[in-house]
Amino acid sequence: MKALRFTDRFHKLFSLAGSVADSVAAEGVLLLLDGPADWQRLKRLSGKRKVIVAGNIGEEPAGAAAQGLEFVHVGMPETPVYERLTQAVLEAVADDLFSPGSQVVALYAGFDADTIDSISVINLDEHLNRLTGRDLRRLETRVPLDTLKMVVDLAVEIGREGREGKPMGTLFVVGDARKVLATSHPAGFDPVRGYNRKERNLGDPRVREGMKEIAQMDGAIVVSADGTVEAACRYLDCSAADVTLSKGLGARHWAAAAVSRATNAVAVTVSQSNGTVRIFQNGEVVLRIEPQLRRPMVWKEFEYEPRPSETKL
Repeated sequence: MKALRFTDRFHKLFSLAGSVADSVAAEGVLLLLDGPADWQRLKRLSGKRKVIVAGNIGEEPAGAAAQGLEFVHVGMPETPVYERLTQAVLEAVADDLFSPGSQVVALYAGFDADTIDSISVINLDEHLNRLTGRDLRRLETRVPLDTLKMVVDLAVEIGREGREGKPMGTLFVVGDARKVLATSHPAGFDPVRGYNRKERNLGDPRVREGMKEIAQMDGAIVVSADGTVEAACRYLDCSAADVTLSKGLGARHWAAAAVSRATNAVAVTVSQSNGTVRIFQNGEVVLRIEPQLRRPMVWKEFEYEPRPSETKL
């Protein structure tokens, strides 16, 4: 990793980023680095402006914090710059360093990996699909935020579009894949069996499109923390004895609540009746997303049904 060089060009770009931030009323500047920096010098250059530093450096947060700089650890050194920017924004909002509805000016190495050369204005309201810092912080304890967001976006697309003009319901179980597989059994044919991990990763748009076809089949789709589809068409065997849900939710939602209670996974359901996406954690609905609005809402349960002794999808 090469340290940040305080060249004349960097000084000019940093000053320009500040001017752009002022002109668009941005909340602050996000500086994406690939190595360490002279944190004291960077703090002097920042002045009173809000600057959040993001990078892949393991031991640098303490040095940045000592100078009064906020540091966000990205941990994705080999990924494209857009994905690292997305992760940095997610982490910054999750830590309440940026407000979800604000604008941020990003300064990063867009063309030359060793040189800061690019400036972008990011509208967080659009970039994060209205996910709030509180919502993200609640969910990041279970599954990496980029993986969860990828699955939720896919679920929202399914809820909004259906398949071939027809509404469609489905269930994704994300994270803690080994335990989820141990507490479930195959419904029969597994359409993802035999493919290598790269061919099953949701980071590939072709895989996401393929999952829309598979989602029409019975059973849950199990996704690992890194976004790889581990299995599809799984029946969940978790007991729902300690689960309570609002009236009107069917077997798919009971199964989602049960598996999220029995494991450290997050379950994401799409309702066939209206396309509503619900996110389950620890046996409860923590977010509800209406596909037409793409707007998550904290969901509190008020009406309850008797607890079944066991729920299977």
